[in-house]
Amino acid sequence: MSSLVIIDSECANLSSIYKAVKYVNLEPVISDDSKTIASARAIIFPGVGSFAHAASLISRKKLTESLLKAIAANIPFLGICLGMQLLFTRSEEAMLGDSSEPAEGLSAIPGEAKRFPAGLPVPHVGWNRVTPDCEDPLFRGLEQGSNGGTYFYFTHSYYVHPLNQAHILGSTDYGFRFTSAVKKENLYGVQFHPEKSGPAGLRLLSNFGKIIADKRD
Repeated sequence: MSSLVIIDSECANLSSIYKAVKYVNLEPVISDDSKTIASARAIIFPGVGSFAHAASLISRKKLTESLLKAIAANIPFLGICLGMQLLFTRSEEAMLGDSSEPAEGLSAIPGEAKRFPAGLPVPHVGWNRVTPDCEDPLFRGLEQGSNGGTYFYFTHSYYVHPLNQAHILGSTDYGFRFTSAVKKENLYGVQFHPEKSGPAGLRLLSNFGKIIADKRD
């Protein structure tokens, strides 16, 4: 049984996340094999680029069912950047192209990915604070809201809008307050890139490793 699987959707910098996860003493495997994903004890789902393109690749690789089964099995699951957005029902991104219909996600978390409002520089690139809305093991040892939150590295043009406020784990100011971290039971998502966020990002990945260990026990 694979302990930690990093999903290969062909839409992520797998080398960076793999090295960061190894650095915090976790033993990941990179895979797009449905059987490997189905046997995972934990999953990291990274992603960059176009929502519609990534959704299409996931469908073509026949990963949708495996990912949903893993989520339903209540194993620790972390979506990163586009990987988090794909956990939601849909995205506005496809509306900007030839299609007038939103691209569909995994619908593991009700809500959608929305483009930043006009007038804000897009993409949102660089370091920004993430303020946890509540105490959670994923942010253990990092600055909480009373101290303004912790800086992480972002690069994205869309942000998630959960329908259920209870799924919001953290938020960030960028002209307005947007959701930058989510949680639904075993399922986590972060809009920023922990693998590019220095010591804070490594601490978050280490915390995810402890969540995996606690779940195994």
